[in-house]
Amino acid sequence: MSSTSPRFAALAGVAAAAAAIGTAELVAALTGPRSSPLVAVGGLVVDTAPEPVKRFGIEVFGTYDKIALLVGTALLLGGFAALIGMLAARRLTVGLAGIVVFGGIGAAAALTRAGANAADVLPSLVGAAVGGLALWAFIAGPLELDPWPWSPPTPSGPPSVTGPAVPDPNTVGTAGGLDGTATDPTASAGTPSVPGSPPASGGPTGAAGPGRRVDPDSRRRFLTGVGTLLGVAAVGGVAGRWLAGRQGVSAAREAITLPPPVSPAPPVPPGADLAQPGLASYVTSNRSFYRIDTALVVPQVDPETWRLRIHGRVRNPVTLSYADLLARPMVERYVTLACVSNEVGGDLIGNARWLGVPIRELLDEVGPLDGADQVVGRSVDGWTCGTPTEVLRDGRDALLAVGMNGEPLPVQHGFPVRMVVPGLYGYVSACKWITELELTSFADFDAYWVPRGWSAQGPVKTQSRIDTPRPRNRPAAGPVTVAGVAWAQHRGIDRVEVRVDEGPWQQAQLAPTVSVDTWVQWSWQWPATPGEHTLQVRATDSTGETQTGEPRDVAPDGATGWHSVTLTVT
Repeated sequence: MSSTSPRFAALAGVAAAAAAIGTAELVAALTGPRSSPLVAVGGLVVDTAPEPVKRFGIEVFGTYDKIALLVGTALLLGGFAALIGMLAARRLTVGLAGIVVFGGIGAAAALTRAGANAADVLPSLVGAAVGGLALWAFIAGPLELDPWPWSPPTPSGPPSVTGPAVPDPNTVGTAGGLDGTATDPTASAGTPSVPGSPPASGGPTGAAGPGRRVDPDSRRRFLTGVGTLLGVAAVGGVAGRWLAGRQGVSAAREAITLPPPVSPAPPVPPGADLAQPGLASYVTSNRSFYRIDTALVVPQVDPETWRLRIHGRVRNPVTLSYADLLARPMVERYVTLACVSNEVGGDLIGNARWLGVPIRELLDEVGPLDGADQVVGRSVDGWTCGTPTEVLRDGRDALLAVGMNGEPLPVQHGFPVRMVVPGLYGYVSACKWITELELTSFADFDAYWVPRGWSAQGPVKTQSRIDTPRPRNRPAAGPVTVAGVAWAQHRGIDRVEVRVDEGPWQQAQLAPTVSVDTWVQWSWQWPATPGEHTLQVRATDSTGETQTGEPRDVAPDGATGWHSVTLTVT
Protein backbone atom coordinates (compact mmCIF):
# COMPACT_ATOMS: atom_id res chain seq x y z
CA MET A 1 0.00 0.00 0.00
CA SER A 2 1.25 3.48 -0.89
CA SER A 3 2.00 6.18 1.66
CA THR A 4 -0.37 8.49 -0.26
CA SER A 5 -3.68 9.44 1.32
CA PRO A 6 -6.93 8.99 -0.69
CA ARG A 7 -7.26 12.72 -1.31
CA PHE A 8 -3.76 13.06 -2.69
CA ALA A 9 -4.15 9.80 -4.62
CA ALA A 10 -7.27 11.16 -6.35
CA LEU A 11 -5.33 14.30 -7.24
CA ALA A 12 -2.54 12.14 -8.65
CA GLY A 13 -5.06 10.24 -10.76
CA VAL A 14 -6.49 13.45 -12.22
CA ALA A 15 -3.01 14.77 -13.00
CA ALA A 16 -2.08 11.48 -14.69
CA ALA A 17 -5.27 11.59 -16.79
CA ALA A 18 -4.56 15.20 -17.76
CA ALA A 19 -1.09 14.15 -18.88
CA ALA A 20 -2.62 11.35 -20.93
CA ILE A 21 -5.14 13.63 -22.64
CA GLY A 22 -2.62 16.41 -23.27
CA THR A 23 -0.20 13.94 -24.84
CA ALA A 24 -2.98 12.38 -26.89
CA GLU A 25 -3.95 15.79 -28.29
CA LEU A 26 -0.36 16.38 -29.40
CA VAL A 27 -0.20 13.00 -31.13
CA ALA A 28 -3.63 13.61 -32.69
CA ALA A 29 -2.15 16.68 -34.40
CA LEU A 30 -0.26 14.14 -36.52
CA THR A 31 -2.91 11.43 -36.89
CA GLY A 32 -5.94 13.73 -37.25
CA PRO A 33 -8.18 15.51 -34.72
CA ARG A 34 -10.88 12.84 -34.96
CA SER A 35 -8.42 10.33 -33.42
CA SER A 36 -8.25 12.36 -30.19
CA PRO A 37 -9.70 10.24 -27.32
CA LEU A 38 -12.01 13.03 -26.20
CA VAL A 39 -13.38 13.50 -29.70
CA ALA A 40 -13.54 9.78 -30.50
CA VAL A 41 -15.32 8.87 -27.27
CA GLY A 42 -17.62 11.89 -27.63
CA GLY A 43 -18.46 10.85 -31.20
CA LEU A 44 -19.27 7.34 -30.02
CA VAL A 45 -21.56 8.82 -27.37
CA VAL A 46 -23.32 10.90 -30.04
CA ASP A 47 -23.90 7.81 -32.19
CA THR A 48 -25.06 5.50 -29.39
CA ALA A 49 -26.87 7.82 -26.96
CA PRO A 50 -30.65 7.28 -26.73
CA GLU A 51 -32.60 9.71 -28.88
CA PRO A 52 -34.31 11.43 -25.90
CA VAL A 53 -30.86 12.25 -24.50
CA LYS A 54 -29.78 13.84 -27.79
CA ARG A 55 -32.94 15.88 -28.04
CA PHE A 56 -32.52 17.01 -24.44
CA GLY A 57 -29.00 18.19 -25.26
CA ILE A 58 -30.19 20.20 -28.27
CA GLU A 59 -33.14 21.67 -26.33
CA VAL A 60 -30.97 22.73 -23.38
CA PHE A 61 -27.72 23.73 -25.08
CA GLY A 62 -28.86 24.49 -28.65
CA THR A 63 -25.93 25.03 -30.99
CA TYR A 64 -23.55 24.67 -28.00
CA ASP A 65 -24.50 21.02 -27.51
CA LYS A 66 -21.14 19.76 -28.79
CA ILE A 67 -19.19 21.94 -26.37
CA ALA A 68 -21.43 20.72 -23.56
CA LEU A 69 -20.79 17.11 -24.59
CA LEU A 70 -17.00 17.56 -24.64
CA VAL A 71 -17.04 19.31 -21.25
CA GLY A 72 -19.29 16.60 -19.81
CA THR A 73 -17.01 13.88 -21.21
CA ALA A 74 -13.98 15.57 -19.65
CA LEU A 75 -15.73 15.78 -16.26
CA LEU A 76 -16.66 12.09 -16.38
CA LEU A 77 -13.08 11.19 -17.29
CA GLY A 78 -11.90 13.33 -14.39
CA GLY A 79 -14.09 11.39 -11.95
CA PHE A 80 -12.87 8.10 -13.39
CA ALA A 81 -9.27 9.30 -13.09
CA ALA A 82 -9.74 10.23 -9.43
CA LEU A 83 -11.04 6.72 -8.74
CA ILE A 84 -8.05 5.24 -10.56
CA GLY A 85 -5.72 7.26 -8.35
CA MET A 86 -7.40 6.08 -5.14
CA LEU A 87 -7.26 2.47 -6.30
CA ALA A 88 -3.59 2.89 -7.18
CA ALA A 89 -2.85 4.05 -3.62
CA ARG A 90 -4.07 0.67 -2.38
CA ARG A 91 -2.45 -1.37 -5.15
CA LEU A 92 -0.52 0.26 -7.98
CA THR A 93 -1.22 -2.54 -10.46
CA VAL A 94 -4.97 -1.93 -10.12
CA GLY A 95 -4.52 1.76 -10.88
CA LEU A 96 -2.31 1.02 -13.87
CA ALA A 97 -4.91 -1.44 -15.12
CA GLY A 98 -7.42 1.41 -14.93
CA ILE A 99 -5.13 3.54 -17.11
CA VAL A 100 -4.97 0.67 -19.62
CA VAL A 101 -8.77 0.58 -19.70
CA PHE A 102 -8.74 4.38 -20.07
CA GLY A 103 -6.54 4.11 -23.17
CA GLY A 104 -8.34 1.07 -24.54
CA ILE A 105 -11.69 2.84 -24.57
CA GLY A 106 -10.18 5.77 -26.47
CA ALA A 107 -8.47 3.49 -29.00
CA ALA A 108 -11.59 1.40 -29.57
CA ALA A 109 -13.71 4.54 -30.00
CA ALA A 110 -11.23 5.93 -32.55
CA LEU A 111 -11.51 2.76 -34.62
CA THR A 112 -15.29 3.11 -34.80
CA ARG A 113 -15.04 6.41 -36.71
CA ALA A 114 -15.65 6.36 -40.45
CA GLY A 115 -12.41 6.12 -42.41
CA ALA A 116 -10.38 5.11 -39.34
CA ASN A 117 -7.04 3.36 -39.73
CA ALA A 118 -4.49 1.73 -37.44
CA ALA A 119 -2.71 5.03 -36.78
CA ASP A 120 -5.82 6.43 -35.12
CA VAL A 121 -5.19 4.33 -32.00
CA LEU A 122 -1.81 5.99 -31.40
CA PRO A 123 -3.07 9.07 -29.50
CA SER A 124 -4.92 6.90 -26.97
CA LEU A 125 -2.08 4.38 -26.57
CA VAL A 126 0.71 6.95 -26.25
CA GLY A 127 -1.43 9.03 -23.92
CA ALA A 128 -2.15 5.99 -21.74
CA ALA A 129 1.56 5.19 -21.52
CA VAL A 130 2.39 8.72 -20.38
CA GLY A 131 -0.53 8.67 -17.95
CA GLY A 132 0.64 5.37 -16.46
CA LEU A 133 4.15 6.72 -16.00
CA ALA A 134 2.81 9.81 -14.27
CA LEU A 135 0.62 7.73 -11.95
CA TRP A 136 3.60 5.57 -10.97
CA ALA A 137 5.71 8.66 -10.28
CA PHE A 138 3.12 10.02 -7.82
CA ILE A 139 2.13 6.76 -6.14
CA ALA A 140 5.35 4.74 -5.98
CA GLY A 141 8.04 6.76 -7.74
CA PRO A 142 10.11 9.88 -7.10
CA LEU A 143 7.10 12.09 -6.33
CA GLU A 144 5.55 9.74 -3.76
CA LEU A 145 4.69 11.25 -0.38
CA ASP A 146 7.23 10.25 2.28
CA PRO A 147 6.47 9.56 5.98
CA TRP A 148 7.58 12.15 8.57
CA PRO A 149 11.22 11.59 9.66
CA TRP A 150 11.41 10.36 13.26
CA SER A 151 14.01 9.37 15.87
CA PRO A 152 13.80 6.82 18.73
CA PRO A 153 12.75 8.15 22.13
CA THR A 154 15.56 9.28 24.51
CA PRO A 155 16.09 6.60 27.23
CA SER A 156 17.04 9.05 30.02
CA GLY A 157 14.37 10.75 32.07
CA PRO A 158 10.68 10.04 32.48
CA PRO A 159 8.22 10.92 29.77
CA SER A 160 6.76 14.38 30.09
CA VAL A 161 3.04 14.80 30.28
CA THR A 162 2.12 17.83 28.25
CA GLY A 163 -1.65 17.68 28.54
CA PRO A 164 -3.85 18.02 25.50
CA ALA A 165 -2.04 17.10 22.31
CA VAL A 166 -1.73 19.79 19.63
CA PRO A 167 -2.67 18.50 16.16
CA ASP A 168 0.21 18.59 13.71
CA PRO A 169 -0.74 20.29 10.44
CA ASN A 170 1.48 17.81 8.57
CA THR A 171 -0.44 14.80 9.83
CA VAL A 172 -2.47 13.03 7.14
CA GLY A 173 -5.94 11.98 8.23
CA THR A 174 -6.07 13.95 11.53
CA ALA A 175 -7.85 17.09 12.60
CA GLY A 176 -5.64 19.98 11.52
CA GLY A 177 -4.00 17.68 8.93
CA LEU A 178 -4.46 17.67 5.20
CA ASP A 179 -7.50 15.45 5.15
CA GLY A 180 -9.41 17.22 7.92
CA THR A 181 -10.76 13.90 9.32
CA ALA A 182 -11.21 12.83 12.94
CA THR A 183 -8.34 13.36 15.38
CA ASP A 184 -6.25 10.33 16.27
CA PRO A 185 -7.79 8.90 19.45
CA THR A 186 -4.33 8.15 20.83
CA ALA A 187 -3.59 11.90 20.86
CA SER A 188 -6.37 12.74 23.34
CA ALA A 189 -6.04 15.00 26.37
CA GLY A 190 -3.76 13.71 29.08
CA THR A 191 -1.86 11.29 26.84
CA PRO A 192 1.90 11.28 27.47
CA SER A 193 3.83 12.76 24.58
CA VAL A 194 7.39 11.59 24.07
CA PRO A 195 9.46 14.05 22.06
CA GLY A 196 10.93 12.48 18.95
CA SER A 197 8.58 9.50 18.96
CA PRO A 198 6.23 8.61 16.11
CA PRO A 199 2.46 8.67 16.57
CA ALA A 200 1.06 5.72 18.49
CA SER A 201 -0.31 4.04 15.39
CA GLY A 202 2.77 4.69 13.26
CA GLY A 203 6.16 3.12 12.77
CA PRO A 204 9.44 3.94 11.15
CA THR A 205 8.41 2.44 7.79
CA GLY A 206 4.63 2.47 8.10
CA ALA A 207 2.49 3.97 5.35
CA ALA A 208 1.03 7.38 5.98
CA GLY A 209 -2.54 6.77 7.05
CA PRO A 210 -4.80 7.79 9.91
CA GLY A 211 -2.62 9.28 12.59
CA ARG A 212 0.57 9.16 10.51
CA ARG A 213 2.60 12.12 9.34
CA VAL A 214 3.85 13.21 5.90
CA ASP A 215 7.19 14.86 5.36
CA PRO A 216 6.40 18.50 4.44
CA ASP A 217 9.22 18.55 1.87
CA SER A 218 7.75 15.54 0.07
CA ARG A 219 4.29 17.05 0.23
CA ARG A 220 5.63 20.23 -1.35
CA ARG A 221 7.39 18.16 -4.03
CA PHE A 222 4.17 16.21 -4.70
CA LEU A 223 1.98 19.29 -5.08
CA THR A 224 4.57 21.04 -7.24
CA GLY A 225 4.69 17.98 -9.47
CA VAL A 226 0.90 17.90 -9.78
CA GLY A 227 0.72 21.60 -10.63
CA THR A 228 3.53 21.35 -13.15
CA LEU A 229 2.02 18.31 -14.81
CA LEU A 230 -1.42 19.94 -15.05
CA GLY A 231 0.14 23.03 -16.59
CA VAL A 232 2.17 21.04 -19.10
CA ALA A 233 -0.89 18.95 -19.97
CA ALA A 234 -2.96 22.06 -20.59
CA VAL A 235 -0.26 23.54 -22.81
CA GLY A 236 0.07 20.23 -24.65
CA GLY A 237 -3.66 19.99 -25.23
CA VAL A 238 -3.94 23.55 -26.52
CA ALA A 239 -0.84 23.11 -28.68
CA GLY A 240 -2.25 19.89 -30.14
CA ARG A 241 -5.50 21.59 -31.11
CA TRP A 242 -3.60 24.56 -32.52
CA LEU A 243 -1.36 22.33 -34.63
CA ALA A 244 -4.39 20.39 -35.86
CA GLY A 245 -6.00 23.70 -36.85
CA ARG A 246 -2.90 24.72 -38.82
CA GLN A 247 -3.28 21.53 -40.81
CA GLY A 248 -6.84 22.53 -41.70
CA VAL A 249 -8.15 23.77 -45.00
CA SER A 250 -8.74 27.45 -44.29
CA ALA A 251 -5.85 28.49 -46.54
CA ALA A 252 -7.08 26.26 -49.36
CA ARG A 253 -10.58 27.71 -49.00
CA GLU A 254 -9.29 31.29 -49.12
CA ALA A 255 -7.43 30.54 -52.35
CA ILE A 256 -10.59 29.47 -54.18
CA THR A 257 -12.26 31.77 -56.70
CA LEU A 258 -15.82 30.71 -57.36
CA PRO A 259 -17.08 30.84 -60.95
CA PRO A 260 -19.90 33.25 -61.79
CA PRO A 261 -23.32 31.61 -62.03
CA VAL A 262 -24.91 31.10 -65.43
CA SER A 263 -28.21 31.68 -63.62
CA PRO A 264 -27.80 34.30 -60.86
CA ALA A 265 -30.14 34.52 -57.90
CA PRO A 266 -33.08 36.91 -58.33
CA PRO A 267 -32.40 40.18 -56.55
CA VAL A 268 -33.92 40.66 -53.10
CA PRO A 269 -36.92 42.92 -53.71
CA PRO A 270 -37.13 46.27 -51.91
CA GLY A 271 -38.97 45.91 -48.63
CA ALA A 272 -38.21 42.20 -48.20
CA ASP A 273 -36.27 43.10 -45.05
CA LEU A 274 -38.43 45.21 -42.75
CA ALA A 275 -35.37 46.15 -40.64
CA GLN A 276 -37.49 46.02 -37.50
CA PRO A 277 -35.49 45.85 -34.22
CA GLY A 278 -35.53 42.28 -32.94
CA LEU A 279 -36.67 40.83 -36.28
CA ALA A 280 -34.41 38.26 -37.96
CA SER A 281 -32.83 39.69 -41.11
CA TYR A 282 -34.12 38.36 -44.42
CA VAL A 283 -30.66 37.03 -45.35
CA THR A 284 -28.79 35.23 -42.57
CA SER A 285 -25.06 35.90 -42.41
CA ASN A 286 -22.67 32.97 -42.57
CA ARG A 287 -21.51 33.71 -39.02
CA SER A 288 -25.08 33.69 -37.67
CA PHE A 289 -26.35 30.69 -39.63
CA TYR A 290 -27.32 27.84 -37.34
CA ARG A 291 -25.22 24.68 -37.23
CA ILE A 292 -26.63 21.31 -36.17
CA ASP A 293 -24.76 18.10 -37.08
CA THR A 294 -23.11 15.13 -35.41
CA ALA A 295 -19.48 16.18 -36.03
CA LEU A 296 -17.66 17.01 -32.77
CA VAL A 297 -14.72 18.35 -34.78
CA VAL A 298 -15.32 19.99 -38.13
CA PRO A 299 -14.02 17.74 -40.94
CA GLN A 300 -11.11 19.28 -42.80
CA VAL A 301 -11.52 18.24 -46.44
CA ASP A 302 -8.83 19.23 -48.93
CA PRO A 303 -10.53 20.35 -52.16
CA GLU A 304 -7.54 19.04 -54.13
CA THR A 305 -8.17 15.47 -52.99
CA TRP A 306 -11.96 15.69 -52.62
CA ARG A 307 -13.98 13.36 -54.80
CA LEU A 308 -17.71 12.83 -55.22
CA ARG A 309 -18.73 9.34 -56.19
CA ILE A 310 -22.23 8.90 -57.68
CA HIS A 311 -23.00 5.20 -57.79
CA GLY A 312 -25.42 2.47 -56.75
CA ARG A 313 -28.47 1.67 -58.82
CA VAL A 314 -27.45 3.77 -61.84
CA ARG A 315 -26.54 3.07 -65.44
CA ASN A 316 -23.46 5.30 -65.60
CA PRO A 317 -21.64 5.75 -62.28
CA VAL A 318 -19.26 8.71 -62.19
CA THR A 319 -16.63 10.24 -59.92
CA LEU A 320 -16.13 14.01 -59.90
CA SER A 321 -13.28 16.13 -58.54
CA TYR A 322 -13.74 19.60 -57.10
CA ALA A 323 -12.32 21.09 -60.31
CA ASP A 324 -14.82 19.03 -62.32
CA LEU A 325 -17.67 20.43 -60.25
CA LEU A 326 -16.49 24.05 -60.55
CA ALA A 327 -16.21 23.65 -64.32
CA ARG A 328 -19.92 22.82 -64.63
CA PRO A 329 -22.62 25.50 -65.13
CA MET A 330 -23.55 26.99 -61.75
CA VAL A 331 -26.84 28.38 -60.53
CA GLU A 332 -27.39 30.68 -57.57
CA ARG A 333 -30.52 30.66 -55.42
CA TYR A 334 -31.83 31.93 -52.11
CA VAL A 335 -33.00 28.94 -50.05
CA THR A 336 -34.15 28.80 -46.43
CA LEU A 337 -32.95 25.73 -44.50
CA ALA A 338 -34.54 24.47 -41.29
CA CYS A 339 -33.60 21.81 -38.75
CA VAL A 340 -36.19 19.21 -37.78
CA SER A 341 -35.15 19.79 -34.15
CA ASN A 342 -36.42 23.36 -34.34
CA GLU A 343 -39.06 23.88 -31.66
CA VAL A 344 -42.10 26.05 -32.36
CA GLY A 345 -40.70 29.59 -32.24
CA GLY A 346 -37.11 28.31 -32.37
CA ASP A 347 -34.15 29.76 -34.27
CA LEU A 348 -32.66 26.66 -35.93
CA ILE A 349 -33.48 28.13 -39.34
CA GLY A 350 -31.76 30.54 -41.73
CA ASN A 351 -31.92 31.95 -45.24
CA ALA A 352 -28.83 32.19 -47.46
CA ARG A 353 -27.76 32.62 -51.07
CA TRP A 354 -26.32 29.33 -52.35
CA LEU A 355 -24.17 28.69 -55.43
CA GLY A 356 -23.98 25.19 -56.84
CA VAL A 357 -24.66 22.56 -59.48
CA PRO A 358 -28.24 21.28 -59.90
CA ILE A 359 -28.42 17.73 -58.57
CA ARG A 360 -31.12 16.98 -61.14
CA GLU A 361 -28.59 17.34 -63.98
CA LEU A 362 -26.15 14.96 -62.32
CA LEU A 363 -28.85 12.34 -61.75
CA ASP A 364 -29.98 12.64 -65.36
CA GLU A 365 -26.42 11.89 -66.46
CA VAL A 366 -25.94 8.80 -64.31
CA GLY A 367 -29.41 7.44 -65.13
CA PRO A 368 -31.19 6.04 -62.04
CA LEU A 369 -32.53 2.51 -62.47
CA ASP A 370 -36.11 1.50 -61.76
CA GLY A 371 -36.81 1.30 -58.04
CA ALA A 372 -34.01 3.69 -57.06
CA ASP A 373 -36.34 5.91 -55.05
CA GLN A 374 -33.75 7.15 -52.53
CA VAL A 375 -30.52 9.10 -52.93
CA VAL A 376 -28.23 8.58 -49.96
CA GLY A 377 -25.83 11.43 -49.29
CA ARG A 378 -22.77 10.30 -47.35
CA SER A 379 -20.41 12.63 -45.50
CA VAL A 380 -16.68 12.10 -45.07
CA ASP A 381 -17.36 11.29 -41.40
CA GLY A 382 -19.84 8.54 -42.31
CA TRP A 383 -23.08 10.43 -41.59
CA THR A 384 -25.88 9.70 -44.04
CA CYS A 385 -29.16 11.25 -45.13
CA GLY A 386 -31.78 9.79 -47.44
CA THR A 387 -33.52 12.08 -49.95
CA PRO A 388 -36.39 11.00 -52.22
CA THR A 389 -35.09 10.71 -55.78
CA GLU A 390 -38.35 12.18 -57.07
CA VAL A 391 -37.85 15.36 -55.04
CA LEU A 392 -34.38 15.87 -56.47
CA ARG A 393 -35.75 15.60 -60.02
CA ASP A 394 -39.03 17.52 -59.75
CA GLY A 395 -37.62 20.87 -60.89
CA ARG A 396 -36.85 22.49 -57.54
CA ASP A 397 -33.42 24.08 -57.04
CA ALA A 398 -31.74 21.18 -55.26
CA LEU A 399 -28.01 21.92 -55.38
CA LEU A 400 -24.61 20.52 -54.70
CA ALA A 401 -23.56 23.82 -53.19
CA VAL A 402 -20.01 25.20 -53.25
CA GLY A 403 -20.79 28.79 -52.22
CA MET A 404 -22.74 30.54 -49.48
CA ASN A 405 -23.60 34.25 -49.53
CA GLY A 406 -21.00 35.04 -52.16
CA GLU A 407 -18.03 33.10 -50.77
CA PRO A 408 -16.84 29.48 -50.68
CA LEU A 409 -18.74 27.41 -48.15
CA PRO A 410 -17.50 28.01 -44.60
CA VAL A 411 -15.69 24.94 -43.29
CA GLN A 412 -18.27 24.45 -40.51
CA HIS A 413 -21.08 24.55 -43.08
CA GLY A 414 -19.75 21.78 -45.30
CA PHE A 415 -16.71 22.97 -47.26
CA PRO A 416 -15.94 22.08 -49.97
CA VAL A 417 -19.38 20.74 -51.03
CA ARG A 418 -22.76 20.15 -49.40
CA MET A 419 -26.36 19.46 -50.39
CA VAL A 420 -29.11 22.10 -50.30
CA VAL A 421 -32.68 21.00 -51.00
CA PRO A 422 -35.64 23.40 -50.67
CA GLY A 423 -38.65 22.05 -48.81
CA LEU A 424 -36.99 19.25 -46.82
CA TYR A 425 -35.63 19.29 -43.30
CA GLY A 426 -31.85 19.09 -43.11
CA TYR A 427 -31.71 15.60 -41.61
CA VAL A 428 -32.99 14.09 -44.88
CA SER A 429 -31.26 16.40 -47.35
CA ALA A 430 -28.56 18.80 -46.16
CA CYS A 431 -25.52 16.52 -46.18
CA LYS A 432 -22.36 18.51 -45.35
CA TRP A 433 -18.82 17.53 -46.39
CA ILE A 434 -20.47 15.24 -48.90
CA THR A 435 -18.41 12.61 -50.64
CA GLU A 436 -20.98 10.14 -52.04
CA LEU A 437 -24.41 10.04 -53.66
CA GLU A 438 -25.68 6.48 -53.70
CA LEU A 439 -28.88 5.54 -55.53
CA THR A 440 -30.81 2.94 -53.57
CA SER A 441 -34.31 2.50 -52.16
CA PHE A 442 -36.02 3.32 -48.87
CA ALA A 443 -36.80 -0.39 -48.53
CA ASP A 444 -33.11 -1.31 -48.72
CA PHE A 445 -31.38 1.37 -46.61
CA ASP A 446 -32.14 3.48 -43.55
CA ALA A 447 -30.14 6.71 -43.24
CA TYR A 448 -28.54 7.82 -39.96
CA TRP A 449 -31.60 9.23 -38.16
CA VAL A 450 -34.21 6.69 -39.29
CA PRO A 451 -33.17 3.83 -36.94
CA ARG A 452 -33.13 6.45 -34.18
CA GLY A 453 -36.87 7.02 -34.46
CA TRP A 454 -37.19 9.79 -37.08
CA SER A 455 -39.26 9.60 -40.25
CA ALA A 456 -37.58 8.47 -43.44
CA GLN A 457 -38.94 11.48 -45.32
CA GLY A 458 -39.12 14.96 -43.80
CA PRO A 459 -40.99 17.64 -45.75
CA VAL A 460 -40.86 21.04 -44.01
CA LYS A 461 -44.06 21.94 -42.18
CA THR A 462 -45.71 25.35 -42.51
CA GLN A 463 -44.55 27.43 -39.54
CA SER A 464 -44.49 31.01 -38.25
CA ARG A 465 -42.71 32.84 -35.47
CA ILE A 466 -43.06 36.08 -33.50
CA ASP A 467 -39.69 37.83 -33.27
CA THR A 468 -40.85 41.10 -31.73
CA PRO A 469 -42.01 42.02 -29.17
CA ARG A 470 -40.36 39.40 -27.00
CA PRO A 471 -41.53 38.18 -23.59
CA ARG A 472 -38.94 40.28 -21.77
CA ASN A 473 -40.09 43.46 -23.54
CA ARG A 474 -42.51 45.82 -21.76
CA PRO A 475 -43.95 47.99 -24.56
CA ALA A 476 -45.96 51.09 -23.75
CA ALA A 477 -49.67 51.15 -24.46
CA GLY A 478 -50.55 52.37 -27.94
CA PRO A 479 -49.46 51.23 -31.41
CA VAL A 480 -46.99 48.31 -31.16
CA THR A 481 -45.43 46.63 -34.20
CA VAL A 482 -45.68 42.85 -33.99
CA ALA A 483 -43.37 41.18 -36.52
CA GLY A 484 -41.78 37.86 -37.34
CA VAL A 485 -41.10 35.32 -40.07
CA ALA A 486 -43.09 32.50 -41.65
CA TRP A 487 -41.99 29.68 -43.93
CA ALA A 488 -43.29 26.83 -46.06
CA GLN A 489 -40.36 26.13 -48.38
CA HIS A 490 -41.22 25.18 -51.95
CA ARG A 491 -44.88 26.01 -51.31
CA GLY A 492 -44.65 29.60 -50.11
CA ILE A 493 -46.67 31.61 -47.60
CA ASP A 494 -50.05 32.99 -48.64
CA ARG A 495 -51.27 34.51 -45.36
CA VAL A 496 -50.13 35.21 -41.77
CA GLU A 497 -52.58 35.97 -38.95
CA VAL A 498 -52.12 37.23 -35.40
CA ARG A 499 -54.50 37.22 -32.46
CA VAL A 500 -54.43 38.67 -28.96
CA ASP A 501 -55.72 36.80 -25.90
CA GLU A 502 -57.49 34.19 -28.08
CA GLY A 503 -59.54 36.91 -29.78
CA PRO A 504 -60.30 37.05 -33.51
CA TRP A 505 -57.48 36.44 -35.98
CA GLN A 506 -56.13 39.60 -37.62
CA GLN A 507 -54.35 39.41 -40.97
CA ALA A 508 -50.75 40.62 -40.97
CA GLN A 509 -48.98 42.33 -43.85
CA LEU A 510 -46.48 40.19 -45.77
CA ALA A 511 -43.20 41.65 -46.99
CA PRO A 512 -42.02 40.83 -50.53
CA THR A 513 -39.87 37.74 -50.95
CA VAL A 514 -37.50 36.28 -53.53
CA SER A 515 -39.31 32.98 -54.06
CA VAL A 516 -41.41 30.28 -52.44
CA ASP A 517 -38.18 28.63 -51.29
CA THR A 518 -37.43 31.30 -48.67
CA TRP A 519 -39.11 32.54 -45.56
CA VAL A 520 -41.07 35.77 -45.54
CA GLN A 521 -41.19 38.60 -43.01
CA TRP A 522 -44.56 39.83 -41.76
CA SER A 523 -45.81 42.65 -39.52
CA TRP A 524 -49.03 43.75 -37.79
CA GLN A 525 -49.86 46.95 -35.96
CA TRP A 526 -51.32 46.16 -32.55
CA PRO A 527 -53.27 48.80 -30.59
CA ALA A 528 -51.88 47.56 -27.28
CA THR A 529 -53.69 48.18 -24.02
CA PRO A 530 -52.14 48.05 -20.52
CA GLY A 531 -51.90 44.68 -18.81
CA GLU A 532 -50.67 41.17 -19.54
CA HIS A 533 -51.46 39.82 -23.00
CA THR A 534 -50.72 36.71 -25.04
CA LEU A 535 -49.99 37.00 -28.78
CA GLN A 536 -50.31 34.02 -31.15
CA VAL A 537 -49.44 33.63 -34.82
CA ARG A 538 -50.34 31.15 -37.55
CA ALA A 539 -49.57 30.91 -41.28
CA THR A 540 -51.32 29.51 -44.34
CA ASP A 541 -49.29 28.21 -47.27
CA SER A 542 -50.00 28.64 -50.98
CA THR A 543 -51.92 25.34 -51.11
CA GLY A 544 -54.48 26.81 -48.69
CA GLU A 545 -53.39 24.65 -45.73
CA THR A 546 -53.21 26.54 -42.40
CA GLN A 547 -50.68 25.34 -39.86
CA THR A 548 -52.24 23.34 -37.09
CA GLY A 549 -52.46 24.66 -33.55
CA GLU A 550 -52.04 21.17 -32.10
CA PRO A 551 -48.75 21.09 -30.17
CA ARG A 552 -46.50 18.22 -31.22
CA ASP A 553 -42.92 17.38 -30.40
CA VAL A 554 -40.13 17.71 -32.96
CA ALA A 555 -39.92 13.91 -33.30
CA PRO A 556 -40.48 12.16 -35.57
CA ASP A 557 -40.88 14.70 -38.39
CA GLY A 558 -40.99 18.26 -37.01
CA ALA A 559 -42.84 20.26 -34.36
CA THR A 560 -46.31 21.73 -34.80
CA GLY A 561 -48.35 24.34 -32.94
CA TRP A 562 -48.80 28.10 -32.84
CA HIS A 563 -46.01 30.24 -31.49
CA SER A 564 -47.19 32.44 -28.63
CA VAL A 565 -45.61 35.26 -26.63
CA THR A 566 -46.89 36.53 -23.28
CA LEU A 567 -45.84 40.05 -22.27
CA THR A 568 -46.86 43.00 -20.14
CA VAL A 569 -47.90 46.31 -21.67
CA THR A 570 -47.18 49.29 -19.41
